Amino acid sequence: MRKVMGLIMVFVLFVVGFVSKCADGFEYFNLTDLQFESFYGVSAAAAAPRPLLVGLTLVQGAASRGAVCLDGTLPGYHLHRGYGSGGNSWLIQLEGGGWCNTRRNCIYRKTTRRGSSNFMEKVLPFTGILSNKAEENPDFFNWNRVKIRYCDGASFAGDSEDKAAQLEFRGQRIWSAAIDDLMSKGMRSANQALLSGCSAGGLASILHCDEFRYLFPRTTKVKCLSDAGLFLDAVDVSGGRTLRNFFGGVVGLQCFFPEHLIANVKTPLFILNAAYDSWQVQASLAPPSADPRGYWRDCKMDHARCSSSQIQFLQGFRNHMLNAIKGFSMSRQNGLFINSCFAHCQTERQDTWFSDNSPLIGNKGIALAVGDWYFNRAGIRAIDCPYPCDKTCHNLVFK
Repeated sequence: MRKVMGLIMVFVLFVVGFVSKCADGFEYFNLTDLQFESFYGVSAAAAAPRPLLVGLTLVQGAASRGAVCLDGTLPGYHLHRGYGSGGNSWLIQLEGGGWCNTRRNCIYRKTTRRGSSNFMEKVLPFTGILSNKAEENPDFFNWNRVKIRYCDGASFAGDSEDKAAQLEFRGQRIWSAAIDDLMSKGMRSANQALLSGCSAGGLASILHCDEFRYLFPRTTKVKCLSDAGLFLDAVDVSGGRTLRNFFGGVVGLQCFFPEHLIANVKTPLFILNAAYDSWQVQASLAPPSADPRGYWRDCKMDHARCSSSQIQFLQGFRNHMLNAIKGFSMSRQNGLFINSCFAHCQTERQDTWFSDNSPLIGNKGIALAVGDWYFNRAGIRAIDCPYPCDKTCHNLVFK
């Protein structure tokens, strides 16, 4: 087990390296932070009611354990207490936000909220899967809901330092310190728990899924949800395999992409992913290094501007994703929701999680699909038809 975890650490650190080398700045932010227009041409924030604002809690005592952000400041989380039937249930959301690994990029990152609690928002809106309103979050609204802030740059997974650059890579310790603090605040006696995360946080939810399960007695219902965390070893638009080549000399045949990791997760896991994940289109499939003449620029900013040959290439990416989850989907304990949208992170935004016009596969939206799976109301293995058949998508269009 220790050897496997070590290899996973190698995987995470080299994903970090890939992004900083190939994504031209994508390590600095999560696509969910960007301005976008939905499929309907209206910002999701325009018609949304005021969300619940939840304050930041720093993990006191974390520094004595070496559990610190990139710049050495204390890690933190936002907790909103549950009540009633959800008073003893816990939902943990691991924040996403790209990666860093070069000294230069990580030094920059520690001057942002992704690397220092000094720059973190003091309050965060709880929307989507974190909402406290039954009409916005029907199955989890009255649970204890937590967002653990991301400030280590490696999906809560590293444990090293760069003394010369005054950088601390302590994601694993941050995970442990935050979870221990929450256990002391009542999570230890949870009767049900769900670990979730989006993007880099979605990868982290896969990496820590079984570890999370082992924190609780067997009588506790524990499951995990990865939103937009299925990063694929895909062919880029130049015909190369940027990620595979980057890993090549280091991990050899032990290639720990999430598509390979999910087969080893023993805890029930739900994979939610857009078939045309907008982050992967921009940063993995068509980064500037693979598209130096900018042939893909318009297409990756707005799918409506893709040529027929580009759409055909993207259909190949979708097929890769479907092949990657074939074995995973055969397990009755796992859940799946692959919609044919140009999106990234669909649990945190209210318009995609649960609203009057949220994305559907068949007649079921994301929130109800996750709830049906978690509470064993139905088996969920939903795979959308290929683009452009789905008219319910909230596709991301970048300006």
